Amino acid sequence: MAEHSSGEALVIQRVQPQEAGRLTLTSEAIGLDDRIGDAYSAYHDGMSPPLMWTEMPETETWALIMEDPDASGERPFLHWAIWNIPGKLKGLPANIPNDARPDLPGLDGAIQGLNGRGKPGYMGPKPPAGDGPHRYHFQLFALNMILDLPPVTSLDVLVQVLQANAIASCELVGTYEEDALGERPGETRSFSDAEIHAGRGGLDEDDLDRHAPHDEEGVVRPDHRG
Repeated sequence: MAEHSSGEALVIQRVQPQEAGRLTLTSEAIGLDDRIGDAYSAYHDGMSPPLMWTEMPETETWALIMEDPDASGERPFLHWAIWNIPGKLKGLPANIPNDARPDLPGLDGAIQGLNGRGKPGYMGPKPPAGDGPHRYHFQLFALNMILDLPPVTSLDVLVQVLQANAIASCELVGTYEEDALGERPGETRSFSDAEIHAGRGGLDEDDLDRHAPHDEEGVVRPDHRG
C-alpha cells in the first residue's frame, strides 16, 4: 500500500448509524484480488462502477461516498458523493453521467456532489505512478429522509446530516495501482494522429510537464526539459 495515509478518519468512521450489520455492498467491478477494473480508473475509461446492496424497505434514500485514505494530504481524497438515491433501489448502474442531477431512469432526485477536483460526479482511481496500490472505500448509508442539500454541499456538512439520519451503513474496499505510463502488463497504448503530431504523446491534461514536447511514447525530449 501507499506509505502515506491521511490523518482524518473516513466518513464511515465518523458516522454511527442506528443499526449495525444489516447492509452489504458488492460490485462486479472489483475482482477477487480486490483490484478495481481498469475501466473504472481515471487512467482509462473513468466509468463509475456498478454497485449492488442489501434491500432495506424502511430506507427513504441512500447516500454513497467514495474516498481514498492513501492519497497525500491531511484528509482522504473524495472521489464520489451521491445522495438522495431512491430507497427502493438495490444498486447503481455503471457509467453514471458526471452531472449534478443525473438524468437516468430510476435515479429521479439523486444528486452528485463535488469530488476532490471540484467537479460533480465520479472521479476514478488515479494514484501516482510508483506510489503502490491505494485503497478506495465505497461507503453506503441508508437514510430515513430525503436530504435538502444542493450539489455544492461540502463533505463536512453532508457528514453532519448523515450523523443525524443514518439508519445503517457498510463499505466495500477496492484497490488500484498504475505503472509509470498508466499501462497494465501486456497492454499496448495507442495515441491519435493529432496527439502524436502535437508531440504530447496522449498525456493527461494535468501532467505537470504538459507544455514540454514529448515523443510518441510520451517521453519528454531531453533538449526541451525545464
